[in-house]
Order: sequence, then C-alpha cells, then structure tokens
Amino acid sequence: MAIRVTLDMMLLKRRMSLTELCERVGITLANLSILKTGKARAIRFSTLSALCRELQCQPADILVYEPGEDDESADSIASAAE
Repeated sequence: MAIRVTLDMMLLKRRMSLTELCERVGITLANLSILKTGKARAIRFSTLSALCRELQCQPADILVYEPGEDDESADSIASAAE
C-alpha cells in the first residue's frame, strides 16, 4: 500500500499506550491495532480527526505517502481510461 501508518512512532513520542489512546478516541483496541499495523484499508475522517486531537498532531504525522507498486497499477488504470 502506498500509505503507511506511523501511529506507533507518534504513540512513542507522546508516551501514550495504545489502550489509553483507544479509550480517549472511543474506538476498540482491535480496530486501533489494525490501523497501527497497517492492515486497515480505510479510515474515517472522524477517526482521523479524533486521533489527531488526542495525539496533538496533524494527519501527516501519522499517515505517510510512499510510492509503490499500488501506484503503478493505479497509473495504468488511469492511462487506460484516457
């Protein structure tokens, strides 16, 4: 995936546990763990907003774009549509 989640780094910087964050944000530990490990396929803006509020950060502090194989297949689909 071209988007990498760096939630673990932000938790370390804020000296906060995953359990504490899930309680503050109001989502389950399982769902937060899926996001943290990069297995999530999507995130709601409301969840992203709550994470940023509690971690006192910007979305770019926990989501990083890295070009990869996914981008190449998306580019070929876009060029085929033109």
